[in-house]
Amino acid sequence: MNKLSQELKAHLMQGTVIPAHPLALNKDRTLDEHHQRLLTQYYINSGAGGIAIAVHSTQFEIREPEVNLFEKVIELASEEITKANLNRPFIKVCGICGPTEQAVNEAKIAVKHGYDMGLLSMGGLQGWSEEAILERVSKVAQIIPVFGFYLQPSVGGRIFSYDFWSKFVEIENVEAIKCASFNRYQTLDVMRALANSSRRHEVAMYTGNDDNIVNDLLTTYRFSTTEGQTEINFRGGLLGHWAVWTTKAVELLEKIKKYKLQPSAFIAELLSHNIAVTDSNAALFDPSHDFHGCISGIHEVLRRQGLMKGIWCISPKESLSQGQNEEIDRIYHDYPQLNDDEFVKTFLSERSKITS
Repeated sequence: MNKLSQELKAHLMQGTVIPAHPLALNKDRTLDEHHQRLLTQYYINSGAGGIAIAVHSTQFEIREPEVNLFEKVIELASEEITKANLNRPFIKVCGICGPTEQAVNEAKIAVKHGYDMGLLSMGGLQGWSEEAILERVSKVAQIIPVFGFYLQPSVGGRIFSYDFWSKFVEIENVEAIKCASFNRYQTLDVMRALANSSRRHEVAMYTGNDDNIVNDLLTTYRFSTTEGQTEINFRGGLLGHWAVWTTKAVELLEKIKKYKLQPSAFIAELLSHNIAVTDSNAALFDPSHDFHGCISGIHEVLRRQGLMKGIWCISPKESLSQGQNEEIDRIYHDYPQLNDDEFVKTFLSERSKITS
């Protein structure tokens, strides 16, 4: 059983920014290795505390036999992180999905390439009992530390009971949970389950609720338990939204941490910031069209910045929705404080000097 090092465990619990890594393709939909590596370099240089790859933002189709990019993309990212020779903790998270046999195999491949954790998707298991899914989690956890994932039903997830999460958090080697239920009631189920568990101080909660990022990070959840009043906090975020404007996400998380140390400061500013972030997320993730353009929206910003050549996805059906490009124009105009275009411009200029 692979375990997190003490350094990475402390890093995870302290809370950090983990962008969900996109997939850079050429116009013919083959892998654009140069820009794929460039994206990883960008996240490292932006101050992110890790990356998550082979996840939804990387496109699940990378696992299809005719595409066959799963191992390639995780290998490229791992290589770039190794080459960076970082003198700070940086957590490598690999997406894992599918039935138990597939999930176990992907966990082994992730370990082979030096990944620290597996973000274990619950998607595509609608017909499974909660007991069967918990058994799957246990088997994957025997291979790699598990980053749980509560995914909203509208994009392939399902609703789980409070009892499910109570058992989930007790599984050895479950080290974190990304909550992306996009629902306050379901978010509360997970937080309360952790508060009442024996591992309340061992499992790190990370927000994936794109509709409530800042509020999630600001809020302390308090519950009455057998141990008395217990507090649970979201430590950081693992987000597709943070695949763009990543330096600003790093700044935001640091500002929130400062606020929580001195609650009298920043609150009005941060609450207004939450509205700006949610509005911008609506333009990027396209909820008005059932999230059809959620990956293409990320790609479009990265294309504008020069971090990707185009917005192509593996499936030609994946594209911007009608009016989405104009919505991205609008959020650039309305919330200039959110983008990190100047940082990216400098980053690309420095990369160009190194490679020329």
